[in-house]
Amino acid sequence: MKRGIAILLSLSALLTVAYFTASKWAIRHETLMFTDPARGNRPVEVDVAVRRDKELQANAGMIKLPVAILNHGNTVKFTEYSFLANVFAARGYLVASIQHDLATDAPLVTKVGELYVGRLPQYHRGVANIRFAIDELKKVQPNADYDHLTMVGHSNGGDISMYFAKMYPDQIKKVVTLDNLRVPFMTDGRFKILSFRSKDPVFKPDPGVIPDDEVCAKAGITVVRTAFQHNDMRDTGPDEAKASIQGMLDKFLDDDSPLRPVDIKAPPAMTDAGPVAPYAPVSRN
Repeated sequence: MKRGIAILLSLSALLTVAYFTASKWAIRHETLMFTDPARGNRPVEVDVAVRRDKELQANAGMIKLPVAILNHGNTVKFTEYSFLANVFAARGYLVASIQHDLATDAPLVTKVGELYVGRLPQYHRGVANIRFAIDELKKVQPNADYDHLTMVGHSNGGDISMYFAKMYPDQIKKVVTLDNLRVPFMTDGRFKILSFRSKDPVFKPDPGVIPDDEVCAKAGITVVRTAFQHNDMRDTGPDEAKASIQGMLDKFLDDDSPLRPVDIKAPPAMTDAGPVAPYAPVSRN
């Protein structure tokens, strides 16, 4: 009897160790620093998240890793969305989180009456960062599918994601936004879109950004209206918000990958960028 209990305790201990080992080592994070000589040696930091076993298979030429590009919100660091990066990495994606803003960059401002309330220069910079980061990642992670990207972004990063998708629709597989406010969704049905919306009295989308329900249904757009605040949608947000977003995102990716998650907590011509928002409060992100 004592021997049986001892064996059971030993097995339980082994399972516990195995669980925490898998949680710690299943996904690898690495921050890479690149400099873009075409833009005055502008530094572009990229946090890479990838599942270790899938990376080994890709390095052996057995598979190609799908790629997700993660874009941060205004004043938020590129490393503050690990709860999203890990969902994609757990499914076998190579996830690249890009730092778009530098301390030397001009602050984000609102210019009433201008296209995207004056944010277009930031979107162009974001697109340039993404294209440059992809070119550099091809050198260090060559066995990944950079021709069919999943774009992900929160707030201003969601607008960068949607704007990139408008410019390069043939390179897009899916788009996921978290409370983007400025750039209207594409409605031609060329790729699926998932968008989480906050219930926030301050952060409201500009007119025309989110299509009506009928257009969404026809275009393959899923709009999830949450009870969370705009700034809850990052690592510093409440666990309830992050878990809810992770669960819905995981379902969205179900038809996208045969993997089950590991157990862990030359540029084409620009397309029409969409309508001009008529106004916006200065205080918005």
